[in-house]
Amino acid sequence: MRPNERPTTKDVDVFVVAPPRLLLLDVAGPIEVLRKANLEQSALRFDVVYVGPAPSVGSSIGLEISGVAPLPDRLPDGALVVVPGSVETPLAVAGEGRDEDAVHESTIIDWLTRAVRPGIRLVSICSGALLAARAGLLDGHDCTTHHACVAELARLAPAARVRENRLYVEDGERFTSVGVTAGVDLMLHIVAQMAGHATALAVARHLVVYLRRGGDDPQLSPWLEGRNHIHPVIHGAQDAIAADPSREWSVDALARESATSPRNLSRLFNAHAGMSVTDYVNRMRVALARELLAGSRLYMETIAERAGFASARQLRRAWGRHHELPPSRMREAERAIEGAR
Repeated sequence: MRPNERPTTKDVDVFVVAPPRLLLLDVAGPIEVLRKANLEQSALRFDVVYVGPAPSVGSSIGLEISGVAPLPDRLPDGALVVVPGSVETPLAVAGEGRDEDAVHESTIIDWLTRAVRPGIRLVSICSGALLAARAGLLDGHDCTTHHACVAELARLAPAARVRENRLYVEDGERFTSVGVTAGVDLMLHIVAQMAGHATALAVARHLVVYLRRGGDDPQLSPWLEGRNHIHPVIHGAQDAIAADPSREWSVDALARESATSPRNLSRLFNAHAGMSVTDYVNRMRVALARELLAGSRLYMETIAERAGFASARQLRRAWGRHHELPPSRMREAERAIEGAR
């Protein structure tokens, strides 16, 4: 990059489908994540548009949403389609306009069937998975939905693998969540993938929520590993470590930061994160070292120092517990991949 040249911004088109009786929190929470992500960094911009079969739609709390654009004939490559859930009984008068609602739902299902193709990521929140299932878009995929809709999802998508007791599930280009506040968890996960863990952490702090992941996701990011729990003390400690992995994080130091005893902190880490404090700190340091390794030409000793290790030898020892290739060979392999692109 030339001096004074600004980095280019990559735009991500986000189409939020507005179904009848829209569950407002399914939209407000996840899209607020994207709004804040746009403010936290400039490399990636989420361009959000609301689309649907009608220019306005009633919501779960009786508030009418207007300014809804028509469903587009074709989606741009790389687009994100968000399908929120709806409620049976809105706060407003129930039972009115249900025939029209059914027509609008059928229009959305037909559009999803036509518009969602390979290269388009589909994100369903709560009962939005039922619309995706009726469009045949969850067949052959792992998926989930709100616990009240699990049986219906299994009926509508017998070729799908419906997972219960999961906050959200990622399978290829399909992202599904149990909905309501878990839609925020899912969107934080997507932001972490696309804009980086630091952005996701900053957004989570702003929203006063914690980063959580589905328990058995094989694509678990090291920055989010051990966070599929709801204990506030451990989340606070993990946030502190992730914000500065190179700091001297002894159990005593972290206990003081967390306003608890070293013994209790160790017990809580093992119970809720599934690992010791030392293991967690080393995982964060190895994750930081890998980013430095891939994104710089720094010497190994410098990388080790910046990641919080006493020496390159100590880094290699910790690295070997999580990676098959040693750091130098991984750097060579990643450079070869970049050169082939």
